[in-house]
Amino acid sequence: MKHVIFAALFSLAFISAAQAQVKDSAVVVDETEAVVTVTKVDKEARKVTFRGPKGGVATLTVPKEAQNLDQVKPGQQYKLKYVEAVAVEIRKGGKPAAAAGEEIKLAPKGAKPGGAMVRTVHLAGVVDAIDYTNRYVAVRGPKGNTVSLKVAADVPLDQLSAGDRISVTHTEALAIEMAAQAPAKKEAAKAAK
Repeated sequence: MKHVIFAALFSLAFISAAQAQVKDSAVVVDETEAVVTVTKVDKEARKVTFRGPKGGVATLTVPKEAQNLDQVKPGQQYKLKYVEAVAVEIRKGGKPAAAAGEEIKLAPKGAKPGGAMVRTVHLAGVVDAIDYTNRYVAVRGPKGNTVSLKVAADVPLDQLSAGDRISVTHTEALAIEMAAQAPAKKEAAKAAK
């Protein structure tokens, strides 16, 4: 729980910092929490594959700094908390640019595997498309790649159009902690008899 609280507080601090840096901006925060089950561990490639509560499968690259990958085994459950924020500002002129920063806090060697990561991306790009109904904007960055970002309700999308240059600060946080595993149903039924 400490890691989840840490990540939430840590990400809120980054969101506040991002707000201070982006004048006349709006911030959207979207938070997701789930218990996932490890399905595969590739220690050499430092990748962990897990299945979410709805059956979806994803792979997470474990940072080199993580010291407890040897404790992660298929079948174990972890609680993931993901916090994402997007700040959008219209900027006149300028060339597309991108910069990113990352902060990682990991469990010490020998402790339960877990940790928190906060990543902040500053992107100046060109609006490719706008979904006014669902409040998304597609922004083409300096390498020509396009990202779709959620836009806050108070950002006037009607003032944006394809071809506008805008500035986006996108902050996301991920906290991982080992979750207590419930006993298997068959074992629990035997214990009750």
